[in-house]
Amino acid sequence: MLEEYYFLFFAALLWIIFATIQDLRTREVSNWLNFSLVAIALAYRGFYSVFVGDYSFLLFGLLGFGLFFVLGNVFYYTKVFAGGDAKLLMGIGAVLPFESYSDLAVVSLSFIFILFLIGAAYSVIYTVFLVYRNTGKFKKEFNKYLFSCKNLFVLSFLFSGILLIFLQSGLWIFIAVFLFLVPLLYIYLLALEKSCMIKLVDANKLTEGDWLENDIKVGGHIIRKSVHGLSLREIEKLRKTGKKVLIKEGIPFVPAFLASFLIMGFFFLILGSLDFVSFLLSLF
Repeated sequence: MLEEYYFLFFAALLWIIFATIQDLRTREVSNWLNFSLVAIALAYRGFYSVFVGDYSFLLFGLLGFGLFFVLGNVFYYTKVFAGGDAKLLMGIGAVLPFESYSDLAVVSLSFIFILFLIGAAYSVIYTVFLVYRNTGKFKKEFNKYLFSCKNLFVLSFLFSGILLIFLQSGLWIFIAVFLFLVPLLYIYLLALEKSCMIKLVDANKLTEGDWLENDIKVGGHIIRKSVHGLSLREIEKLRKTGKKVLIKEGIPFVPAFLASFLIMGFFFLILGSLDFVSFLLSLF
């Protein structure tokens, strides 16, 4: 069965395109956009289930939404995703094609795998662009962290060397090389954050959900940095002070959602579910 998913896929694609444009322009995705995607997906599943007299279509939509609700919160509280990204993931969970409990596992894991694979490549390209635009500041921060983390390089070299000496299979060679590069990646990310992703912003330009770099004292009250970002009430307090605030910007990640959803749609709607699953299994 594919026809019942055509509307869901094209509606979700339209929503994700709008979310991508909004994320690139404003670094946020509106709640109404994410919540309306969930509402439309579940309402459609409900009406279709009543029409055909089979409620499994609605049931698996609810289960998909529930599973991605849990995953979205895990990614949000571990700071992998911003709030808008986590809510968009929940909406996609209500859209993806689940026709059995095995589909619930395979399709969900497949989408997360594709999302993080595409997201990793996209993030590297995006950060290289940021470094190019802030070369001077990045070099200064990178050299500073390179010197202060020299002990981390020594430990990494020792561990990777031991693995290469005693375990010479292909997998362990890959792990050894990865361990050797971990300190370099760590320093790269630290330097990137300090030189390219922290900005001094006028309080009047703050938006709900902005991440503070440091706690700020306003009168007798301290506004603490939080995974939830700034609330409207906290922004109002900061605006009254007229201060400029250090804000940590994230990478606009919704384009990775768009690319991943297009890949999922191609394999499921164009090639069919069996070919889609066979292709995914061939990757492992």
